[in-house]
Amino acid sequence: MTDAPKTNDDIRKNAKVAVACVTFVSVMVGVSFAAVPLYDLFCRVTGFGGTTQVAESAPQKVIDREITIRFDANVSGGLSWTFKPEVREVTLKVGETARINYIAENTSDVTTVGTSTFNVTPPQSGAYFNKLACFCFTEQPLAPGESIAMPVEFFVSPDVVDDPDMASVTAITLSYTFFPVRDPETVAHYRDVDSGNADGKTETQGQSAL
Repeated sequence: MTDAPKTNDDIRKNAKVAVACVTFVSVMVGVSFAAVPLYDLFCRVTGFGGTTQVAESAPQKVIDREITIRFDANVSGGLSWTFKPEVREVTLKVGETARINYIAENTSDVTTVGTSTFNVTPPQSGAYFNKLACFCFTEQPLAPGESIAMPVEFFVSPDVVDDPDMASVTAITLSYTFFPVRDPETVAHYRDVDSGNADGKTETQGQSAL
């Protein structure tokens, strides 16, 4: 038995199915490429997962509600550093700006390079914790025995008083973790700089874009 010849309607239906499949695949590929930046944007806008906010200036008002900010410091395996905040906590009013330093020291006998990540807890406080200055996400080289003070400037947004989920929050913990930069070329570059074999220093250490 031979197949019946395809009619024009059959051909049109098959074409529609093919176009639909191609469109679906294209959309899914596009979504996969956009997922990371969209997720990052979502976290920054909402504070999801303890992602903090970035501010260019301090708020115009200070509210008579106090909140304690605690500071946590961690170093991942493979990085021979000591890392700690200069103070363990500060108490400030909502909308008030504060500035503290984290202190890092290289305890090894070679130049090492670290980079840090951060978050705040409880997670819902990320939408209201704003940083004016930070050392996060950039490469931080330290020569053997070298130490550096890295400032963080921040405030808690006055908008926090309008969020019922934050009504019972009296303390926020800001936590940083330093990880080793393992890229051989990057590490070699900074070791050449310290030994005087490179053309010059890189960007100022201890302070970076947010």
